[in-house]
Amino acid sequence: MNERRVRKGRGAVSNPPGRFEKTTSVAVDDGWAAPEDDFPDPAPRTSFTPDRTRNIIATNQSPDVPFEQSVNPYKGCEHGCVYCYARPTHAFLDLSPGLDFETKIFYKTDPAARLKEAFERPGYQCRTLAIGTNTDPYQPGEKRLRVTRQVLETLLDYRHPVSIVTKGALILRDLDLLAELAAHGLVTVAVSITTLDNELKTKLEPRTASPTARLRMVRELVAAKVPVGVMFAPVIPVINDSEVEAVVARSAAEGAQFVGYVMLRLPFEVKALFEEWLATHYPGKAEHVMNRVRDLRGGKPYESAWGVRMRGQGVYAELVAKRFAIARKKHGLAQSPERAALRTDLFRRGQGELF
Repeated sequence: MNERRVRKGRGAVSNPPGRFEKTTSVAVDDGWAAPEDDFPDPAPRTSFTPDRTRNIIATNQSPDVPFEQSVNPYKGCEHGCVYCYARPTHAFLDLSPGLDFETKIFYKTDPAARLKEAFERPGYQCRTLAIGTNTDPYQPGEKRLRVTRQVLETLLDYRHPVSIVTKGALILRDLDLLAELAAHGLVTVAVSITTLDNELKTKLEPRTASPTARLRMVRELVAAKVPVGVMFAPVIPVINDSEVEAVVARSAAEGAQFVGYVMLRLPFEVKALFEEWLATHYPGKAEHVMNRVRDLRGGKPYESAWGVRMRGQGVYAELVAKRFAIARKKHGLAQSPERAALRTDLFRRGQGELF
């Protein structure tokens, strides 16, 4: 069913099939249905399924991102960000990148044991481990499942460096671990802020922390002496690009040390989901937005080539880059965290007695 209906707390408007599904279903009116208002579709509930993968660490060879290995505690994300580039990964599970991505969540099991197995291998090389590169490690289910906290506890035991990206205020629950990691030079945090407008936030990212809460996250992480910055991501033409200077200024005021940005990306099924979202929430701007997106991508809605997918190209991309550079310079902020400065010399094996 592909009708445009805004469901409270959900970002995607529909639940289209993934690109690998061999069969699909379509709702049709056979004349027997009662009026729609009499039997409205219930909001889809969130389910959680164990993901019993043995190899918890994923490796990366892309030159576009500043990490070589990562851990993603969850597949799928309750935050419901309609633009999320990770949505297409649900197609590999024979699920929809639409509402399924927001409501059918898979969580890593026994994360401490899996990390221990990886770290104790003779050939393991200690390099910064990135968390939150695919889906958010502090989405709502983390409050109960505590997968991310178990990962951080293990990293602290092994004195292993970690970088975190999140828009979830639940990270403040783990200030005790983060402060201790920071005291050893083992952590950086990037708080993702997409807008300072709570009304827009609710449409774009329905189950995320408010802009005010995210600024508070920066402030409290700074107070705990945790190296922290802000990622303005994604920059969406016509929708939030006017906020560049304001986000940089507010981030600096809260004590952020760096601020970066990523341009909107629309790979695979995300393009159709985003266009549907635009037609639902901003019909008068939809064509303008997509024309500007194509300007960024050489006339196409998306360009996956390394070196351009994160920033785009052309006059508009250059303008955004220049605006960020001027704003960063004005407020004395770095462009990215100094991940290279995180310590690897403290890494210690043989923590078996801790498990």
